[in-house]
Amino acid sequence: MTRIIENLAEISGMYDAVFCDLWGCVHNGVEPFAEAVEALRAFKTQGGTVLLLTNAPRPRASVATQLDRIGVPRDCWDVIATSGDSARAAMLTGAVGEKVWHIGEPHDAPFFEKMELIEDAVDIERVELDQAEGIVCTGPFDPHADPSVMRPQFLLAKTKRLKLLCANPDIVVDRGESREWCAGALAQLYTEMGGESLYFGKPHPPIYDLARRRLTQMGKGTSDDRILAIGDGIVTDIPGGIGENIDTLFITGGLAREETGTDVQPDPSKLARFLTDAQLEPTYSIGYLR
Repeated sequence: MTRIIENLAEISGMYDAVFCDLWGCVHNGVEPFAEAVEALRAFKTQGGTVLLLTNAPRPRASVATQLDRIGVPRDCWDVIATSGDSARAAMLTGAVGEKVWHIGEPHDAPFFEKMELIEDAVDIERVELDQAEGIVCTGPFDPHADPSVMRPQFLLAKTKRLKLLCANPDIVVDRGESREWCAGALAQLYTEMGGESLYFGKPHPPIYDLARRRLTQMGKGTSDDRILAIGDGIVTDIPGGIGENIDTLFITGGLAREETGTDVQPDPSKLARFLTDAQLEPTYSIGYLR
């Protein structure tokens, strides 16, 4: 049974580092959550390392710029690891070929920049679907359109046996009060149609390997039993942490706030039913990060 806690400080002394999700935990895409910021600051003050682990399909520098823009202060985190960087590394080593059809919005262009981490990177050329050797999906063309609008293109892609590189396994995200589709929804559809999708963000191992390397680069490497994964994604953050043998803190007031009856804290009976249905047992749960 998951343990419902009142605040991060209640358990923080047990951990050297946190892998903290961003959207739904630290901000809502529009503004930061003040209590979450203070909780992370307090963890850093006691000597902990805050690694922001996000399924954003962009380089970490781009995510840092976004955090600055919406007002998340830099003194509440140490380093960032993104699904985008993990997926970029695979793309630049030729995981889906050199000529790729890009599904995404114009602001995702930095995804195609070179990485210092990758030597002898292949030259990626963005082309139309009929010329492509593979697909790179950073998100929908229109995040408010139902993923099914992509069925005709995916049918052609499947017949061409194209692999789809998914830069963000999230299915949906809440931007303020609006819910948007993410790249994971398209990858899921492509897989259901018989195509092959490659994943690099939470809950899949590559992003956790990247996160550990980031800690080691900082001289903050630690054992898995001293890391806490924090997130609101019951299909990303929680199974990802569990799969890596990392303790997990489920933020119930994010994507699952209705299902868990979360006001300040989750309704214990609703939370229990929700987790039973998900067949998951996070180490801890809390309404909101504080």
